[in-house]
Amino acid sequence: MQLGDQQASSNVEDRRGIGMVGGGLGVGGVVIALIGYFLGFDPSTLMSVAEQVAPQQETRAAPRGAPADEMGQFVAKVLGSTEAVWGKIFQQSNNQYRPPTPVLYDGQVRSACGRGQSASGPFYCNGDEKLYIDLAFFRDLQERFRAPGDFAQAYVIAHEVGHHVQKLTGTLQKLDVARGGPSATGSSGTSVRMELQADCYAGVWGHHAGTMNQLGSGDIAEALNAATAIGDDRLQQQAQGRIVPESFTHGSSEQRVRWFKRGMESGRPRDCDTFSSSAL
Repeated sequence: MQLGDQQASSNVEDRRGIGMVGGGLGVGGVVIALIGYFLGFDPSTLMSVAEQVAPQQETRAAPRGAPADEMGQFVAKVLGSTEAVWGKIFQQSNNQYRPPTPVLYDGQVRSACGRGQSASGPFYCNGDEKLYIDLAFFRDLQERFRAPGDFAQAYVIAHEVGHHVQKLTGTLQKLDVARGGPSATGSSGTSVRMELQADCYAGVWGHHAGTMNQLGSGDIAEALNAATAIGDDRLQQQAQGRIVPESFTHGSSEQRVRWFKRGMESGRPRDCDTFSSSAL
């Protein structure tokens, strides 16, 4: 991925190395977090369990701005690219895009959705409009999920930004209404439709990143490999040796690939309406 000329976002909160004092997630919290290891967008249900332990406080204020290290710069530049793409798309609809704030952390973190930790993977919290990333996840993406490449990492970030777009457009409210009901989970449930739309939005960004000459040969394959690696069916097969579609929350590998490709090919958010589609 070619990001050399891309302006890095200055809207980055770097909490790495700050640490937290107080209690931890505890065994129960860790187990719940592991269930949501892959690309969750609203960890409030996970965090509510963790909130049973003692409060934690960051030991000092986090610096703001584009980090100087290589991985921090990569995240800031990918965010800068998403800001440029979604800013233009929103402007075309006579709306103003309000970018999310990426938060880099290590170990565990406090958010408006509760406390999270690296085991839960990157997540978007709609309560504070922040995108939380422990960069160790990118190592797991390469080693555990066998999805290497910088565009695979960028896809993960763009997926979470897709959830922020859903927040700005009011789509996240659909999950709030469905949560706890029979329509929330399952292979065609609201949660899966929400995640597949975020995959499609990641593809929309990828389409425009390509027109800005930011993509090189092999980049698309990296993203498709990542989408395949973190499908519900693939993860369930690896974890428990069987697939349970009734418990899907993010979609199968085939679904995730298809919707990412749909956004990538069209570049139009209106083509990402998973909620009106009878066949996901």
